[in-house]
Amino acid sequence: MKKLLAIALIAASLTACNDGEKKEETSVTNDSLINDANKMADEAKMMADSANQKLADSTSKLVDTASKMIDKAGDKMKEAGDKMKDAADKMTDKAKEAVEKKKP
Repeated sequence: MKKLLAIALIAASLTACNDGEKKEETSVTNDSLINDANKMADEAKMMADSANQKLADSTSKLVDTASKMIDKAGDKMKEAGDKMKDAADKMTDKAKEAVEKKKP
């Protein structure tokens, strides 16, 4: 009975000693996990910032391109209007000439 009690006491003390070591390993592991999580969060933030900057640059380029296209379209419309006015003036002049030729 004494031997059984001694074995149980030794087993309990070994189990208690091992539990203390596991707690230290767990805390070190938790610290490393926290550090890893912080690094990952920092990397994710840098990636998001980079993506936002690229999106802003792309949007700016798109707006600039659209603005240039609108300006070109406006210039083309002005040119077309000028050509129509010239054509109308020529038609008016020809009509006047035709009327004058018909007069006796």
